[in-house]
Amino acid sequence: MLQRERTIVAGALRSALSRAFGLDHDPVVEVPPQRRLGDLASPCALHLARELRQAPRKIAERLVECLELPEGFERVTVEGAGYVNFHLGRSRFAAAMIDADPVARSAAVDSQAKVIVEHTNINPNKAAHIGHLRNAVLGDVLARALRRLGQTTEVQNYIDDTGVQVADVVVGFLDLRGCSVADIEALPEPFDYVCWDIYSEVGRWYEGDPQRLELRRRTLHALEAGEGRRAEAGRLVARRIVIRHLATMARIDIDYDLLTRESEILRLDFFVAAFEQLKETGAVRFEESGKNAGCWVMPLADSEEFQGLEDPDKVIVRSDGTVTYVGKDIAYQLWKFGLLGRDFEYARFDGGPLWETAPAEPDAGDDDRERFGEGSRVINVIDARQAYLQRIVRAGLEALGHQDEARASIHFAYEMVALSAKTAERLGFSGDARLEMSGRKGIGVKADDLLDQLEAKSRDEILERRAADGDGEAAGEDIGVLARQIATASLRFFMARATTTRVIAFDIDDATSFEGESGPYLQYSIVRARNIRRRLREEGLAEEVPGSRVASLPAGVWSDDLWDLVLLASQCQEVVERAAATLELSLIARHAVDMAQKFHAIYHRHPILHEQDADLRDARLAVTQVFERSLEALGAILGVPLPERM
Repeated sequence: MLQRERTIVAGALRSALSRAFGLDHDPVVEVPPQRRLGDLASPCALHLARELRQAPRKIAERLVECLELPEGFERVTVEGAGYVNFHLGRSRFAAAMIDADPVARSAAVDSQAKVIVEHTNINPNKAAHIGHLRNAVLGDVLARALRRLGQTTEVQNYIDDTGVQVADVVVGFLDLRGCSVADIEALPEPFDYVCWDIYSEVGRWYEGDPQRLELRRRTLHALEAGEGRRAEAGRLVARRIVIRHLATMARIDIDYDLLTRESEILRLDFFVAAFEQLKETGAVRFEESGKNAGCWVMPLADSEEFQGLEDPDKVIVRSDGTVTYVGKDIAYQLWKFGLLGRDFEYARFDGGPLWETAPAEPDAGDDDRERFGEGSRVINVIDARQAYLQRIVRAGLEALGHQDEARASIHFAYEMVALSAKTAERLGFSGDARLEMSGRKGIGVKADDLLDQLEAKSRDEILERRAADGDGEAAGEDIGVLARQIATASLRFFMARATTTRVIAFDIDDATSFEGESGPYLQYSIVRARNIRRRLREEGLAEEVPGSRVASLPAGVWSDDLWDLVLLASQCQEVVERAAATLELSLIARHAVDMAQKFHAIYHRHPILHEQDADLRDARLAVTQVFERSLEALGAILGVPLPERM
């Protein structure tokens, strides 16, 4: 909401500059560092001093003389070397905050345009691990932020069901262990844990006799062709693993609109269509000699972005006719933008709300079928190690003449996740917490194991706190539900709070702390705010104050610390817009913590229940209401469940 006032102030200053100096200038409007300096300030007089050849303070004073005070502001002052500072009418602004949506549809958003967010993308060959959780959380928070701002958003999860990783698990079952397809189907859950062990086991098996790698090659071709016993086993493995992955992500409230399968990209010849376009435009060439002899490559030596690389040419089709990952990614990216000229067939995944690309089902042509793809912007959430391949995908679009779509192809990069030493020990590891995770070697932290530990730690914390309060387990209350809510908040907030350029060391104790920068701290804050209103209700007092009453409160009731929290809450919209635009989602987490810390700071200084002055009580209650609604809005974007009780 403060963003609106910022725009109003900028307009008033622009008009004053025109009247006073005949200038057409867009002034900067900022939030000053100290409350005594006002609520909004502009350094425009300092910026124009050289052009006008006057002292900044003299310019500022002249501006104030020519300024029409905007509605909602009570005064304007000149401060310091020449800042023009604006002071809001506090009661009126707080009243507007009572009725405002803390994060509403953004005026900058075109809701008719679609943003496609692709995230998670776990190979369906084994259990999800801790690194996948960071990917999924970042993608989900971004999608929630975009939707909250009014942006049409489609979330896709790419399933590489024909890749080397699935092939190796199939080899492990069929050739190493001698299983039949029926044997694989009969294996008990957790199936993804079984495959975790198989995947590392088959890697060691290959090392024992490199000729066994021929089984991998045969299996890869079978998976791509979609025929025979190996393909049948691959489909079964992939589907069972995907079901497990979806269940893991559902534990932290993550879902999707569409599962796109690589097998369908191959079956429908998406790459064939893309490859023809690449050949027609000269974007790829066939190498007759050299180390890439027999391959189709994309020459990138002349591209400024790839200059300086020892081997800038990228193989798109190998000499054996198989397509590289980047070749498939280019075809998939073209489809996302509606540039491929063909589409998938779709079906409901297990009859639920989730869609998947699949051979046509009897009900796949129903009128309720979603229309997928055709995005105006595509954001691929992939770790920073994949930056080079993402650049090649953009280069492929550029080579085909799709310059706008190349610019709209965005790599949301992030760094990896390690473990703190204490958490590594808790999860059964020893030594350096930043040990190299290797699925091939079976070294890694399974996502479900981590979530189980978080839930157990949360349950212990709940019981310990209630025992200390003499509360014990409340009758009829499901401690397990609350433990899951706290575990979800712990994991999601920890993954979102760090900047994406940092490798993070996940620490269970830090993540589940009820104090400091954590998800449970936000939950505790909202519960404390709700308890105030509950106690007012129990005492027969009004638990909410209407905006009309707040607008009539005398100016003296708004102490600076109360007012600081109102102003901070009024910046939620701006923070979410900036986070979505820059892909720096930690801004949202930081803002939520800042609000919670200010709320706790004023909680004891400004009691509500026993305040006898009705004006003071209503002002404090109004601030509590504004805080509660604002934190609820940011919590929903972060995916932090906000329970009624802790």
